[in-house]
Amino acid sequence: MDASSRSGRVVAVTGASGGIGRACARAFAERGDRLALIARGSAGLEAAVAEARRSGTTAIMVETDVSDPDAVEAAAERIENELGPIDVWVNDAFTSVFAPFTEITPEEFRRVTEVTCLGYVHSTLSALRRMLPRNQGTLVQVGSAIGHRGIPLQTAYSGAKHALQGWHEALRCELLASGTSVRTTMVQMPAVNTPQFDWVLSRLPNRAQPVPPIYQPEVAARAVVHAADHPRRREYWVGAGTAATLMANAVAPGLLDRYLARTGFDSQQTDRPRRADDPANLWKPVDGSEDHGARGRFTDGSYDRSLQFGATAHRGRLAATAAVALAVGIGAFAKRAR
Repeated sequence: MDASSRSGRVVAVTGASGGIGRACARAFAERGDRLALIARGSAGLEAAVAEARRSGTTAIMVETDVSDPDAVEAAAERIENELGPIDVWVNDAFTSVFAPFTEITPEEFRRVTEVTCLGYVHSTLSALRRMLPRNQGTLVQVGSAIGHRGIPLQTAYSGAKHALQGWHEALRCELLASGTSVRTTMVQMPAVNTPQFDWVLSRLPNRAQPVPPIYQPEVAARAVVHAADHPRRREYWVGAGTAATLMANAVAPGLLDRYLARTGFDSQQTDRPRRADDPANLWKPVDGSEDHGARGRFTDGSYDRSLQFGATAHRGRLAATAAVALAVGIGAFAKRAR
């Protein structure tokens, strides 16, 4: 089935008001999918819905805090009542705290976990309540390299993403065992140029930044759309940095501990002091009155594509091409030898 025959589906996206979620909304809208855009911030959602409608598709905004399971269930019910059966559900909503572990309060740690981990759980439960009886549907979990490899100054986020990784693996096994056609897949993201670094709660001396190499959110969105179309693979990696980090962690995690201890503090901060009046979205959205869009302030130096993901996504085609080239080469060598 080609991409054009898959368009026109009902797609729900959490965290759709900014960053990767916003870029995903644009990507799905451009191919004609009907969208339910979920987030807390009204201004960002309104702008995202307007963008989707300008693309010629149907879109609704659903103001919801995914940490509230009852609110998520009500959102799913509304989506199906207004748009029809949900075909794809993309989980992307998150929050974080940039600070040493000892400077994070228990309430803050709990909040990060409730949004970044339990928000995925609540959303997936509501989606599965509708997908499983129909024996049809796809779940795309937006993960992170940090879900495999924790980093300093992001203990709450690292813990939530690690929990998501284990939960997703267990869920995938259960779905496979049940024989259902419903699929779940995860996309592990690299550092991405999103507005989160301007609104994440931070206690760092300088302004927060993503650790290079940095990719534009459109790169992440293309990977999510691909995963939604090809959900049989358990996991996708985006970016050479993600692949290198995960492979290094599998081979030499202790060495990576020491490397991150030396570099992880400076690499997550710019040389500009953090402003005392910087907003924080941990407890309430900062895009309630202002739209921040998909991209952050790190466009200069951010990559517009990932050759690594292109190779990974089409590895079967590349393997076939390589096999043909090898066969041709062997044939030419044999001919010369004769």
